[in-house]
Amino acid sequence: MQTITIKDFEDWRRVARTLIANATAPSEVQLFEDDGQQALFTENPQPLPSPSDQPGFHVPSRFLSLAEAVGCHRAAARWDLLFRALWRIKNEQRNLLEIETDDDVLQLTKMEKQVRRDTHKMKAFVRFRKVVQDAEEFFVAWHQPDHRIVRRVAPFFSRRFSGMNWTILTPDESVTWDQQTLDYGRGVTRGQAPQSDELEELWRTYYASIFNPARVKIKMMKSEMPVRYWKNLPETELIPDLLADAPRRVEQMIERHEGFDKTADDFIKRSSDQVNTLPVLKQMAAGCTACHLHCEATQTVFGSGPANARIVLLGEQPGDQEDLAGDPFVGPAGQVLDDALHAAGLDRTALYVTNIVKHFKHTLISSPETSRPPRGKKRLHQKPNAREVRACRPWFDAEWSCLREAETLICLGATSATAILGPGIKLADKRGQVCSSDYCQQTFVTWHPSAILRAPNTAARESKMQQLIDDLALANEAV
Repeated sequence: MQTITIKDFEDWRRVARTLIANATAPSEVQLFEDDGQQALFTENPQPLPSPSDQPGFHVPSRFLSLAEAVGCHRAAARWDLLFRALWRIKNEQRNLLEIETDDDVLQLTKMEKQVRRDTHKMKAFVRFRKVVQDAEEFFVAWHQPDHRIVRRVAPFFSRRFSGMNWTILTPDESVTWDQQTLDYGRGVTRGQAPQSDELEELWRTYYASIFNPARVKIKMMKSEMPVRYWKNLPETELIPDLLADAPRRVEQMIERHEGFDKTADDFIKRSSDQVNTLPVLKQMAAGCTACHLHCEATQTVFGSGPANARIVLLGEQPGDQEDLAGDPFVGPAGQVLDDALHAAGLDRTALYVTNIVKHFKHTLISSPETSRPPRGKKRLHQKPNAREVRACRPWFDAEWSCLREAETLICLGATSATAILGPGIKLADKRGQVCSSDYCQQTFVTWHPSAILRAPNTAARESKMQQLIDDLALANEAV
């Protein structure tokens, strides 16, 4: 078998053309990375035979772009894989790349995606440090990509930082831009790169200023900014402290009424000669326009139940049927709740049932089978955000102040649990136990009935339903 070493993608293209021209099948040749070590493990590489006089050939442009990306992959088998795919396109199946289930196509596509993702990471996570030498400023960065992408990404940096003299160092090779040309050289270790400079403080200040604690998602952040890059990014030193302080900053943002000029407080009338009652509050809430949700909702859905209720159920928001009826938990979720209350030995007529948000938040989708307003559209539930909860929360505070005998609060779902117990609450961890809140010492967290309706299968629905029943029974026993 013939063995041939490959230096880079252009070298592979030259070799592949020659092998195809000489009718050399993939089974007759092995292509190796020219890293100076292949001779230790293979027979001495043979010189490339001279091409025959056969005319050239064309391949789909998609294959060329894919092959160029795969050529940057670190896998040693990439050159053989690319040549085998090229041979098959030329001699067997011109539309090979359209067969997504083909083993070679699957492998090439996966490798191309990995290179594309690594390219994106390099563009995002390279951080230059200023170096002054002979009164001239240079900017140097060190990065450790997963694949050999320096030559693929360098033109991007030459356009992005065209007016700077910079060098990017990686373990594989380095590239220098002198504001005119790109010059490639050998790779270096991390220790050979500059360690810090005053630009790091600017990066940290910028990152801290754009960090939004209300939107941070740890898993997604680590996916988009992998931990292995953190040592090269000055701003990542701030992440542990920023995450630890996130709940306080979220509360601070909410306290400033971020996003809304008004809250329900602006619609609750208080005077020394009037004591607000639940019917009075309900009448006030009917005209609430503290947030934009009232614009698309049919009406305000206030709580219902006796003023002497000892147990209060707090959900997220009214649903489609609740919005039309004007009462909480009368739709499918309400039926689930009624069944669970009955199984737990609780009489709904003795409970006060309400929601932390009083208007139905939804989006519209086409639904020709319904004539409910707006005609021809189906209203699909949307989860209220922290600003909307903040705007509406004073209504529940006012309700609670009227429920003077209430001693147990049951939060149905994560939205109400977060509103009562604070950000970062994990419902699965808190359910089944007694919690203490600013409202009462006996606060419980459990599944929202709609979560049972959304369960993926019968077993999951039955499991969550039983947990809901158990939590309601536990709350009943605590009264």
